[in-house]
Amino acid sequence: MFKISAIILTHNEEIHLERCLKSLQQIEAKAFIVDSFSNDRTKEIAESYGAYFIQNTWVNYATQFNWALENCPIDTDWVLRLDADEYLCENGIKAINSDLPKLPENVSAATLVLKRVFMGREIKRMPKIKMIRLFRYGRGRSENRWMDEHIQIDFGSIIDLNGTFADDNLNNIGWWTTKHNSYSVREAIDLLDMEFQILGNSHDNNLDEQARKKREMKMRYVKSPLFIRSFTYFIYRYIFKLGFLDGKEGFLWHFLQGWWYRTLVDAKVFEIKKFCGNDTEKMKEYISNNYGIRL
Repeated sequence: MFKISAIILTHNEEIHLERCLKSLQQIEAKAFIVDSFSNDRTKEIAESYGAYFIQNTWVNYATQFNWALENCPIDTDWVLRLDADEYLCENGIKAINSDLPKLPENVSAATLVLKRVFMGREIKRMPKIKMIRLFRYGRGRSENRWMDEHIQIDFGSIIDLNGTFADDNLNNIGWWTTKHNSYSVREAIDLLDMEFQILGNSHDNNLDEQARKKREMKMRYVKSPLFIRSFTYFIYRYIFKLGFLDGKEGFLWHFLQGWWYRTLVDAKVFEIKKFCGNDTEKMKEYISNNYGIRL
């Protein structure tokens, strides 16, 4: 009898999936692989571990995750959200196995602590991030955003399990930069939505405390000057938060993720504003025509 249903969204994840599924075996979780038509060994690996495999056309993370909640035959009380390039750490496995069964019915969700790994090295000089990754089935879903999606809980309390999961992508730098170039468009949409409400989203409903604080910090970031904010963020992380102590891998992480990527996002925000001004309908049309994303 499975205790937890784990939803994993995939596209060509043969390099990561086995590691992820092995960690799930240690918490007696049933894996539901929702795939966006991979052409590698993703399906073969998933089925070799007894995972439920289903495919659906990709729109964005939130849409795909919520589709999984509605279409997978989930029959457990708890759902775990995990990406293919993530895995549960030993203390996370221990916390789930020992503490989760003891939670009272009024607890609807639990957070786990994120551990960042880049090029094989743990990036330690980052703020401690707790994320809702476990929730009772029927009480939560992903908020409808293009980036920075959090799990929203309909009712009940949220507790910290104090276990850890790792984000540890094994692909090379070329893959990483290409991926983040595609992310930058979605991030630009998210920032424009926070500034102009082009999608009409609410940005703080039913979020846990840390997610709400993170969203408030992001709103302050939105109101800061373009390009200066990305440079300032890099200096804050690399100098004031002692990121330079994480070695060459740490420099690459903070430079690429903290400055290069966010400057690229600002370039796309600048581009869209230059051609559209503050006209939200023009923004939608421009994004659709130039980036192939319909909003």
